Amino acid sequence: MSNQAQAVRFDQYGDRSVLYIADIPMPQPAAGEVLVEVRAAGINPGEASIRSGALHSRFPATFPSGQGSDLAGVVTAVGAGVTDFTIGDDVLGYSWQRSSHATHTVVPVTQLIHKPQALSWTAAGSLYVAGCTAWAAVEAVAPKPGETVAVSGATGGVGTIAVQLLALRGAHVLGIASSANAPWLTAHGAVPVPYGDRLAADLTAAAPRGVDAFIDLFGPEYVQLAVDLGIPPERIETIISFEKAAQYGTRTAGSAEGSSREVLAELAALAASGQLDIPIAATYPLDRVRDAYAALEERHTRGKIALIPTTDNSAPHSGD
Repeated sequence: MSNQAQAVRFDQYGDRSVLYIADIPMPQPAAGEVLVEVRAAGINPGEASIRSGALHSRFPATFPSGQGSDLAGVVTAVGAGVTDFTIGDDVLGYSWQRSSHATHTVVPVTQLIHKPQALSWTAAGSLYVAGCTAWAAVEAVAPKPGETVAVSGATGGVGTIAVQLLALRGAHVLGIASSANAPWLTAHGAVPVPYGDRLAADLTAAAPRGVDAFIDLFGPEYVQLAVDLGIPPERIETIISFEKAAQYGTRTAGSAEGSSREVLAELAALAASGQLDIPIAATYPLDRVRDAYAALEERHTRGKIALIPTTDNSAPHSGD
């Protein structure tokens, strides 16, 4: 094994131009940790907000800072006391050290599960943040079979999973997205509702008996819309509009509430069995991390964007 690894770094807050690839000493797993050669690592809007400094009060960075939570890869070394995993195991999970956007990273075994063989590297490496956030958001509004739930940002990384989890629970799902995404929403059990000036009227038309719950994955105007539609605050959930949530007393569950091996294993099993589709919009090699975030920050991708730090040469890069 090489004694060098590579990792995304930034030394100050700023736009994506502050990102660079650093050569670092190969991480060494401590007791209860394993070293993972990263095959895929999803990128997320929250990481862009941390890097810009927009979330400094909630999630301050110390410099030089790494990036990334999502990961899937192969165990290449194990620390003392590790019995759940051995060298060569395929795993997926998450880092809370902002370290997954790298060729190698150490991860506590409590934050990893075995990767199902049927699950692709890119889907596995994109599952944690979006999947656990979607799971928590759905739990927050507690949908009952037959209830109508509207989802804004319905075809983003979190939205694509939330829509499907709601449908699996028997909810009548109204997916708010661009008209171009209507076929995908229809194919995945949702009624597409295009955003725009007629949105409130279109939602009312699509749900003549009213909307029972609302999951906002895009911005504060949707929390306001949910309130205006008469939805009780305890059945309005947002993962992004914290000021509006404080104003109206809505729910703000996120990935922290869904972060467990049990939830991750449930999502991975659904994805591996084909019951849950994890759309991958594009993949990029590590040295094109700025391009990956350029695509993400347009906020028009369907599903997830992933970095491919290391490869077994069987999965070519896309996103060009």
